[in-house]
Order: sequence, then C-alpha cells, then structure tokens
Amino acid sequence: MFVHELARKGAKDRVAIFDHGRAFTYGEFSKNYRKYRDRLYADGVRAGDRVGIFSRNSAEFIFAYFGVVALGAIAVPINFQLKTREIAYIIKDAGIKMLLTYEKIDLTDALLALGCDTELKEPDIATYGEGEFPEAPPLPIDFSENNPATIIYTSGTTGLPKGAVLSHFNLISNLEQITGLKTNSTHNVLCVLPMYHCFGWTCAVLNTFFSGAKVVILDSFTPKETIETIREEKITDLYLVPSICSLITKLAKPEDMASLRLVRSAGTALPKKIAEDFTTKFGKIISEVYGLSEASPIVTINPYDKTREGSIGKVIPGLQWRIVDGENHDVHEGETGELIVKGANVMLGYWNLEDATEEALRGGWLHTNDVVRADADGYIYIVDRIKDMIISMGENIYPREVEELIYQYPGIYEAAVVGVYDKLRGQAGVCFYTLQNNAENFNPRELKKFLQENLALYKIPREFYKLDKLPRTSTGKIAKRILAAEYEENKKK
Repeated sequence: MFVHELARKGAKDRVAIFDHGRAFTYGEFSKNYRKYRDRLYADGVRAGDRVGIFSRNSAEFIFAYFGVVALGAIAVPINFQLKTREIAYIIKDAGIKMLLTYEKIDLTDALLALGCDTELKEPDIATYGEGEFPEAPPLPIDFSENNPATIIYTSGTTGLPKGAVLSHFNLISNLEQITGLKTNSTHNVLCVLPMYHCFGWTCAVLNTFFSGAKVVILDSFTPKETIETIREEKITDLYLVPSICSLITKLAKPEDMASLRLVRSAGTALPKKIAEDFTTKFGKIISEVYGLSEASPIVTINPYDKTREGSIGKVIPGLQWRIVDGENHDVHEGETGELIVKGANVMLGYWNLEDATEEALRGGWLHTNDVVRADADGYIYIVDRIKDMIISMGENIYPREVEELIYQYPGIYEAAVVGVYDKLRGQAGVCFYTLQNNAENFNPRELKKFLQENLALYKIPREFYKLDKLPRTSTGKIAKRILAAEYEENKKK
C-alpha cells in the first residue's frame, strides 16, 4: 500500500478533515490531493524529486503531501519556526527545487552563503491546487512501496540536522503496528501538534485516515482555542507533549475533557507530576508513546487499559528489540542499557550520510541512543538519553531521575538538569528551572534540601538557576545543549 492510498480508507461521504469550519469528506480529500499531484506534474516534478512543504497545519498541507507522494516524489516537511539559514541548509541538503509555502521566504542570500545557486520555486500552498491541469500519469511501473516517501529532518540538537528517509512501506507498516491505539471511523482526532513533526503526522493524521476517522486541525496551540475545540468538536483522541498537558490541566474544566477516550503524550519524557495532575482533575489517563523519526516514529505504546506509571509501555508488535550494554551484549532483566530495535518501520537511512547511516543501523539494528530498562512483563522505562548522562567521580547520573523529583517540588513549572565541566569530579549537574505563576516565597535552598532527602548526594545538582523560560529546540524539546553552552559562556565572563 502507498501512503496516498490512505485517502481511500474512509467512506466517501464521511468527513475526513475539519479545518477551522471547512469540512472535507474522504471523496473530496481524494479529489483535492489529486489536484496538487496534477499541478506538481505540470510544473515538472517527477518521481524521486524532493518537494519541500513549509506550512502551518492546514488541509492544504495534507493535500500537498499526498499530492507529492502520489507522484512518487519525496515530501520534505520543514519546521516553519526555523530561520532562513536553517531552512536553506535543508533546501541544499535535500536538493529541493520546489517549496510549497504558506509565506514567501527570501532564501537567496542564505542559499548563496552555502554555495547553492539553485532556482527555488516558492508557490503558495493554499492556492496551489486551484485551476485545471492535465491528469498526471500513474506511478512508474518500477516504483514500489520501498521507494522513499518522505525525508524527516531531525532537530539537530547535537549538530547539523540529518534527514531520516522513510519509505511508503515504513510509514504504512508503522500504522499497521499501532493498531493498539484502537482508533475507528467514529472517532474525532485533534491535530494540534505541528504536521512537520513525525509524531503528530503519523498518529494524529496518517493513523486517523488509516482508521477512516476524522482529523480536526488547529494551526497552532493556544490554550483557549484548543480547549474550546476539544469540547465543541467532541474530540476523542488527543496527542500532546507534556507542556501542553500541563497548560490544559491548569486552564480547562473537567467538562471540557468529557469526550476524550484517549490521551497520548510523546516528544519528550512525561513527568509523573504532570500526568498525575491531569488524571486527578479530568479522570483521564495520559499514557506515553515513545518513538523517533528514524522509526516512522512509533516504537512503544503504553496499553491504555494496563498503563504502568512511568513506563513508555511495550514495544509494538512486529518490532524486534534488545537492551544492550556498551559492548552490544544483552543486559539482564531490570538492568539499564541502550534500546535497539529492528523492523519494517525502521528508516532506509539518512539522506546522503553513509557513515551516519552505518553508525545508526550498525549490526542491522537501529540504535536509539536511549538508556532504558525493562521489567518482567516487557514494559520499558526510559532512564535517559545516552548523550545526556552525566559521569561524576565515576558515577553515572541520569538527569531524568533528578528532574522527575524536582517536578514534584511545589512551585516548579519546568526543570532541566545538564552536565557541565567540573575540575574535581569531571562533570557535575546544573539545574535550570522555571516557576508556576503562583509560586510565592519559593526558596531554592529548600528545593536542594528536598533533593538531599531523596537522592544520593552525588546526584544533587551543584548549582540552581531560575529562568523566565527554558530554551527549546525546533521540535519543542528543552534545548539542553543551549543551556550548557550558555552556562559555560557565562562562566568565562
């Protein structure tokens, strides 16, 4: 099955897409994406060409994406929050000559600075499907499901972004593997996470069409509009990140969330305090989904009827998994190691990066770089990112463990613990935090005392810094690399 064939999964007269008052049935969905396909072909796009999509969430984003892949071309969603230099890098790296965009961007200087003199076309994504064009021919006879459908660029927190190449087979396989979400044609799924992000796209969009259900689109997250939409559109399935969960808990009423049957969080670790507060107020469980772009992206799902607190759940059916030590030996039950996986949803590789591909897929397994442990029933628990681990006086410190405890302290809104150089210990932890609006008389010394009562002393951060807000990556994760770099720079002054 090809990705664009998902448009035929729902009944023709059933609403597939609802976008700010505009409703499109599955029949209209198919008709609209074919208009984009025909226009793209008329403009010279062919199988294998890369087409950028630079847009906020919209029905047109979906039509454009499906139109691109229906030609056998490769869709490259680009984060609309990126700056021109960052966008230009992706344009050059992927070899994009057509950028469907919701706003005109002058990339000339940024592209020239990278030594790229391509003539980039930038048509308006909202009007691109208007008009009549000759019908594009069918896919080439040698085009298969194993051909690339999309390139997803990582956020680049540890260097330049890499493009994970996903085939039609990868994406469809992942949808077949996540049937545990139990979405069906009667459900209304909210897409408020950005469509350029693999989690939002796969779970809130592709899985919705795979199930013949309806996706309700918001072009960005604002608490009031999101809460109103959940209530008025009787949203059943909700995919969020922890920071949004926290804001909804603070601002929504229990009756606003009455229609929900499924609330899933991913993108970054879900602090227990945020999950507990949401459940206490609304009577709805938030369960974690875990994945990475290189796996299309879902790897684990916490069963909704058998959710285990603090766990990312069980590995999805059809995906092999191991937990290994630094020498690639399997660890014993309950011990920590790196999660590695193998299956039909694992990427083809990184675009034009042979060495990085070999490293990520060494031994035929996708190395996630996440330190985890598993219990006797196969539930996985993330300990931390390998790159985030702090080694102090020979002891391993996992920032997530410390952060979980900090989140439990009254008044804390967000927290991040990063490793910095320490001439005595090699590395030490530094805590950066923000406070809730009503956090009066907050005393960081009391926070440190609280941690000392609950953690081994070597795990206690050396320093604590209050910030107005924490920096984030382009995909919304707390940017620990930026925090560490700014800390070191300030120390030099």
